[in-house]
This record gives sequence, C-alpha cells and structure tokens, in this order.
Amino acid sequence: MPGPDLKRILARATSDDDVALSETYVWDLASLFSYSPSASQAFALSFTRRFGRTKSWRVAVKCLHLLHRLLRTLPSDHPFHSHLLRSHANAIISLNPCHFRCTSDELTIFVRSYALFLDEALFCLQVTKDPSLPPPETFAKKVEEVDQAVELVSQLQGLLDRAMDCRPLATAGRSSIVRSAMKHIIRDSFMWYATLWPRLMLVLDNLFQMPHRLCIAGLDIYTSAAEQAGRLEEYYDWCKRMSLCGPYEYPLVEKIPQIQVRAMESLVENMWQLTDSSSSSSPVTFSSSPSTLTVSESGSSNCVETLKNAAINVEWEKFEEEEKPLIQFGQECADWEDLLEASVDCSWTWAPLIFDEPKERSQNNGDNGLRKHEANLQEYNPFLDHAHPHAM
Repeated sequence: MPGPDLKRILARATSDDDVALSETYVWDLASLFSYSPSASQAFALSFTRRFGRTKSWRVAVKCLHLLHRLLRTLPSDHPFHSHLLRSHANAIISLNPCHFRCTSDELTIFVRSYALFLDEALFCLQVTKDPSLPPPETFAKKVEEVDQAVELVSQLQGLLDRAMDCRPLATAGRSSIVRSAMKHIIRDSFMWYATLWPRLMLVLDNLFQMPHRLCIAGLDIYTSAAEQAGRLEEYYDWCKRMSLCGPYEYPLVEKIPQIQVRAMESLVENMWQLTDSSSSSSPVTFSSSPSTLTVSESGSSNCVETLKNAAINVEWEKFEEEEKPLIQFGQECADWEDLLEASVDCSWTWAPLIFDEPKERSQNNGDNGLRKHEANLQEYNPFLDHAHPHAM
C-alpha cells in the first residue's frame, strides 16, 4: 500500500520550516507513481487536505512548489497528469479560487498568485507540432494550423501574465522558500516565451490569407504581444537584480514598435468590410494609397515590407491631419500682415532640399557671387537712399 509512504514523503517535503523544497522528495514521489499508479489518486486527496487546512505560508508554498515540480518532472503522457486533471475536474483539487490567508498580506498574495499560476498551467496545450515541419499542402490545412497557433499563443500569453503576477512583494522575496519557487516559475516563462514567438511569426506570415475571424484574432494577439513585451522585459530585469536564475538563461525579449501595431490595424481595417460576406476565406485584394497591395498565397513573405509601407502611410496621414492651412475658410479680414505673421510662425517638418553646386565652380565664383549679392541688396534697399540722399 502506497498510503503510508505517500503521507510520510508529503509531510517531510512540506514541513513548516525555512528549508526550501528538496529534489529528493520530488524523485521519491515520481518513483512511487511509476510502480503504483493508484498513488496518484491518493496524492490528490492528501495534497488537498494538506494545502486546504494549513495556515502556514511555508507549508502552502512548499505544497504548490511540490505540485509544480511533479508537473515538470513527469512526462506529459504519464498517468499522473490524467489523474490530476480528473481530480481537478471533480473538485478534489481546487486552486482557483484559493482561499489561503496568513498574517502577512505579501505572502498571502504570493500563495494565491502561485495557485492561480498552477491552475492555468494544468490546462496549457502541449506542444506537439514542430514549426519547422513542411507547410500544409491545402489552404484548409493552413487555416487549421494558424487557428491552433492563435489559440496556443493566447494561452501562452496568459501564462506569462500569471508568471509576472507571481512577483513577490516587499520582504516576501527574501525567503529562500519563495526564491526557490520563483526560479522554477521564471524558467517556465523562458520555455513559454521560446514557444510563443515562432507561433506568433507563423500567424503574421499567413494573417492576410485568413478569414475575417482569424484576422481579428491574430491582430489581438499581436497587439497583446507588443504590450506584454515591455512588462516582460521589466520583469526579467527585476529577476536579474534579485539574482534569480543565471543571466545567460534569460531570453532576448523581442520589442514590437507601436508604429507597426498601428500599421497592422490600418491594414486589417482596409482589408475587410464588416458585412455578411466578411467570413469568406478566399484571398483578398485591396488597394492602399500610395501603393497597391495584393494579398495572395505568394505574398506572405512580404509581410514585413508591407508593414513598413503601411507605417509610412500612417505617419503621412498623421502629418496631413495635424498640418493646418494658413488661410481658414470663412475667416474674415485676413489681410497681408496676418498672412505674413502666419508664414513666419509656421513650423515645417521637413527642411527644403539643398542642391550642392560643383566644388570647383563654387570655389572660383564664390567671391563674385557674394559681391553681386551685396550689390543687389544695396540697389534695392530703400534705407540706403534715405541715408545718402545725394548719392547717385
């Protein structure tokens, strides 16, 4: 019977002390689940009893950390995962909502955030398809592939948000128990971000060939990725300052400029008209000033160039909207003094074009041109006539 051994291992692994969770107990439970599949159901009951009744934040964090390590240590096809999901569906294990509370508000928030993190991680889709595989042969298969990528990216973005929510507040991050749990949370975020980015690029490469529903969904995850990148980079910088994980482990967070987000939104708005026929999955051809963009299966590789052209169009339209004419229609008594003052005060975005003359010609005729210019000024300057009334 695995009952006594399971209870003993669980009690030692989640003892109420300041010692972080030992990997020895994780491997002991993994070995127990391997030769006794029924121990998975007994673990769900013992875990619920231990985590649900405790008032100690040390025991609560260790319980969640133990569950986290078991999820990552055992393979995805292990019976432990199916038993755990079944126990969650039957409300034997309840992590959301988490009703834990202790004397410290900071530690209470961390335990609840960690529980929500694991609750969402239980239902994360397993990555079963390699993005480097050959592309699908039919358009229907490509739509299905992009649809799955959109769903996976959305889930991974939610998991990254949950990982950032686990950032301990105030003095909670000084505990060795919390720091040990945070290292595994952060490493999970590395794995999720590495999985997210190729899928996001897959969606963007095929976005303009997809039906209206997938276009809107792809635009949403692209906008969310641009907003999430800044918060994720700040989160990783904090983790580095706290010496959580090695500096070499952190991935490079890809930044998405807002001008590209606005360009993508403009393209999608121009592509589709919100009518009953917008659900058609046929390729779309549309025009955008000053150039015409044709969307087809052969044009997916030009997605980046299309975004750049659209970004220039957005900036040009923004300049035209902000620029005001010197004379407003309906304005009364607009005399030449007002026009002159307006022309002097007007600020231009671009400097006028300057055409350089050849150097030899400029050097030979520089002095002659300057003297000629001064003579013209003297000839047409009325103030000189008043200063020298007899000079002719």
